[in-house]
Amino acid sequence: MLILVRHGRTALNASGRLQGRLDEPLDDVGQLQAKAVAERVGPIDELISSPLLRARQTADAFGFPYVVDERWIELSYGEYEGMPVGEVPSEAWRRWREDPDFEPVGGESLTTLDRRVRAACEELAERARDRTIAVVSHVSPIKTAVAWALGVGLEISWRSHLSHASICRIDVRRNGPVLLTFNETPLEG
Repeated sequence: MLILVRHGRTALNASGRLQGRLDEPLDDVGQLQAKAVAERVGPIDELISSPLLRARQTADAFGFPYVVDERWIELSYGEYEGMPVGEVPSEAWRRWREDPDFEPVGGESLTTLDRRVRAACEELAERARDRTIAVVSHVSPIKTAVAWALGVGLEISWRSHLSHASICRIDVRRNGPVLLTFNETPLEG
């Protein structure tokens, strides 16, 4: 089983700003969410985390040793990081939706994100058949991993929502991955 966990909330998340690779800690709500999501996930055999602080703090709540894997880091929004979502130019949103190779200045394309996350999923797939592996990551890599499981393209990212401290469960079977749950949330906030 591959269990994907989105980190708890940060102050930037609470204020409606694009966070990307800005390395902010969890806020008080995020700390509570991290504890609740760790309890909800249940027993695991392996734990992997994005290198960003908010993901590592969420992984810490599991009380289980983990390894950091750079491939699970959030998408880099480049020049738009820290900007209120409503102030990102509509042209930038249009380009992201229409062109997976679009890279904002100083940022990363969805194609690059897709390549690294799918490689991480393929690497974990064999082990996840017999073990329960939890990965603490971010909205964009998790949506990409869900697209991998469903065998669909990146367009699913624009048609789905992941809450903070949410869980997606992917059963890895002989014939491939199967999405069991999407956006399970132990707490709202």
